[in-house]
Amino acid sequence: MAKVLLVEDDGTIRSGVVRALTERGHVVVPAATAMDGLKLAVAEAPDVVLLDLGLPDLDGREVLRMLRAVSRVPIIVVTARRTEGEMVRALDAGADDYVVKPYGAEQIDARIRAVLRRADGGPSAPERDPALDVDGVRIDPRARTATLDGTPLDLTPREFDLLYHLMTRAGEVVGKRELLTEVWQVPYTTADKTVDVHLSWLRRKLGETAQEPRRLHTVRRVGVKYGLQR
Repeated sequence: MAKVLLVEDDGTIRSGVVRALTERGHVVVPAATAMDGLKLAVAEAPDVVLLDLGLPDLDGREVLRMLRAVSRVPIIVVTARRTEGEMVRALDAGADDYVVKPYGAEQIDARIRAVLRRADGGPSAPERDPALDVDGVRIDPRARTATLDGTPLDLTPREFDLLYHLMTRAGEVVGKRELLTEVWQVPYTTADKTVDVHLSWLRRKLGETAQEPRRLHTVRRVGVKYGLQR
């Protein structure tokens, strides 16, 4: 059970989410505006925040930045904005996850449980597994460090976990369904762009692009393969 702060201006959606999460054992604190959400984030100390971006008084990304300035509470953006650019900007601003409306109760409950496991230091990455050194990238799950040709890589926790998982399967094509369920620990949906966005960020930090890949190769309609082409 978690205390969930829901910042959502649509009354129908708000009441439906409150009912669905309450039935699943969560305590839900609803807010219809950004300012109310910010006040409740301080007063209620929630375990997780569900944040709509299209709020009437402030843009949700600004609320996200304000929350991040004072708290490390897990924040899941829930929005109708479905472009990759919107997702990237929200995640860059500090969101822990991004869910596109409409979404089901099971999906949002799974997302909440996943971000709470990560916040509690749960098994989001294989810290007991050995360090790997493949094609110039060295990654150590115990120290949570990664280097490219000896130069440290500044990876987010999710980028680190994604890279480690792909490196454990170097030379194999790994499906997006597996990546989402194993790395994010949430159910897969065909509309979910989470994996794509994080792969894009990871490519940039590895000094490559989707058009000119070196280590991260997309196999159309199948998945992603890690490894230098021989």
